[in-house]
Amino acid sequence: MSEIKYRIADVDGFKVFYREAGSSGAPKLLLLHGFPSASHMFRDLIPQLADTFHIVAPDLPGFGQSDMPARDKFNYTFDSIAAVIDRFTEVIGFDRFAVYVFDYGAPTGFRLALKHPERITAIISQNGNAYEEGLSDGWSPIKAYWQDPSQANRDALRAFLTPETTHWQYTHGTSDPQAVSPDGQNLDNYYMARPGAHDVQLDLIGDYKSNVALYPTFQAYFRTHQPPFLAVWGKNDPFFLPAGAEAFTRDNPNAVVKLLDTGHFALETHAAEIARSIREFLGR
Repeated sequence: MSEIKYRIADVDGFKVFYREAGSSGAPKLLLLHGFPSASHMFRDLIPQLADTFHIVAPDLPGFGQSDMPARDKFNYTFDSIAAVIDRFTEVIGFDRFAVYVFDYGAPTGFRLALKHPERITAIISQNGNAYEEGLSDGWSPIKAYWQDPSQANRDALRAFLTPETTHWQYTHGTSDPQAVSPDGQNLDNYYMARPGAHDVQLDLIGDYKSNVALYPTFQAYFRTHQPPFLAVWGKNDPFFLPAGAEAFTRDNPNAVVKLLDTGHFALETHAAEIARSIREFLGR
């Protein structure tokens, strides 16, 4: 089993923490996490793939062990996050790579693909959405904030940041909630409790509308470049519906869609199955 290293990259003065495993000469695989997590969400996946791939999993800006500058020092938007991760890949020498995107990692990774289509060898989307039909009714209070960014609508979103909601996100849609480890969600809650973290996350929730605005552009990329594409999806996700996974085949007819009987954090219950799917897909 390949040893995992825990490193820090200096990205133009911004500290990006990342996990790295596998041989530097192996095919490259970039893992991009989502809300409210960090690269620790890949703790069960990395060991199952590191004998075949050179894997790097960074913590996004404002998450995990990466820098979380004050809001007056860093603009917490998905454009800004993608810009840091783009430079991060250059700093560590990831010139051509497959990318695994989940939740917030999807609009980050898709931005990289738009900017550098020649660098992307394949995309694995695990509950990483790019279609409006993939958005459930659970987005209604968020959409209300997009339409009217009042303090009242912003404060209403604080319910998404509580430990109870984090636990619900991890366990909703699973067949056995007691099979979901508390470790990941408790670590998420630890990072979320840092001073200033709630407003950072509310800024990003507000800016998610920029991702929806880019959906047609992402879709045009899929049609034009048709990268090898695997959508592996927890079909009981309360936020991103299976229709969002199936929609990828509309713009990329060669996309492969696999629906799993689990929820949003599919790796918590199906890491082995997802690892097998990635091996099979990237091994073609």
